[in-house]
Amino acid sequence: MKKYLVALVALSLQGAPAFAQLDVGRLLDFGRKAVDTSKKLAEANREFTTEEEVALGDGITTGFLGAAPLHDDANLQRYVNRVGKWVALHSERADLPWSFGVIRGDTINAFAMPGGTVLVSHGLLKRLANESELAGALAHEIAHVVKKHQLAAIQSSMSSEAWTDISKEVAGQAISRRGGGNEFIKSKLSNAGLDLVKNGVFLRPLDRSMEYEADRLAAVLAARAGYDPYGIVAVLQMLGQSEADNTGTSILDTHPASADRLAELERFLPTLDRYAAQPQVEARFKQVVGK
Repeated sequence: MKKYLVALVALSLQGAPAFAQLDVGRLLDFGRKAVDTSKKLAEANREFTTEEEVALGDGITTGFLGAAPLHDDANLQRYVNRVGKWVALHSERADLPWSFGVIRGDTINAFAMPGGTVLVSHGLLKRLANESELAGALAHEIAHVVKKHQLAAIQSSMSSEAWTDISKEVAGQAISRRGGGNEFIKSKLSNAGLDLVKNGVFLRPLDRSMEYEADRLAAVLAARAGYDPYGIVAVLQMLGQSEADNTGTSILDTHPASADRLAELERFLPTLDRYAAQPQVEARFKQVVGK
C-alpha cells in the first residue's frame, strides 16, 4: 500500500506544468506520513484479544490498589465476590476471569477494569439496603466489561505516539509469537494499564450512551441471576439523594446525573416487570455488611 501511494503521487506529477513549482520531495513525504498515520490508527484501534484485555485490566487494577487498598474484612470480600461472580455468570462473557473486591473509603464509587475486575468502595456498600441493590450496582460494572466500554474509551482517547507504539508492538508479537510473545504482551499491556491510572485517562467519564446501556443491561443481568431487577433503580435513587446532599459522591463526577439515568431506565424497565417479585435478600446483606 505504501509503495502504491508513493508511486501514485509520483505519477501524478509527471504531467505537471513547470510553472507550478511543486515540491516533489515534500509531497512524497506527505504521502508517506499519511500511510504511517493510517497504519498507526489501525493498530491503536485493533480488536484486542481476551488475553490482552485481561493483561491491560490487571495493570489498571494494580494502579488502583496502590492508591486505594482493599478493605480488610475478608468475609465482606468473599460475599461481594460471590454475588458478583454469580451475576457475571449470567452475562455473555461468563468465561472471563471475573474478580470483585471492596476498597477502603467512604466515598461512593465503583470501577470496572477491562478483562473482568470490578472494585466497589466500602462507602457505596454502606449506602445500599439489600443484596438486589448490590447485584444491580455490580451488574452495571459487569455490563461495562461485557460491552467493552472502557476498552473502547481508552482506545479512542489514547491517540498518543506511546499508545500506538505499544499497540504496534503487541500486534507484532501476537502475529509472530516468537521469543516469549505472550509474556511480552502481558508485560507491555500491564505497564500501559498502570500508566492509564497515573495519567488519569482511565478515570475520564464514559460516553452517556454507554452509561445508559450499562444501566439497562444491569437490570437484565440482575433479573437473570434471580434478583429483583429494580435494585439498580434503588441504587440510582440513593445516588440522586447523595447528589442532592453533596455527600461522598465521587461516582457522580464521572456519571450522568442520576435523574437522567433514571428517566432513561424507566422507559426500559416495564419489559422486566414480571421479574419484580424476585427476592431482594435483605437479611443476608445486612448480616455481612453490618447494617
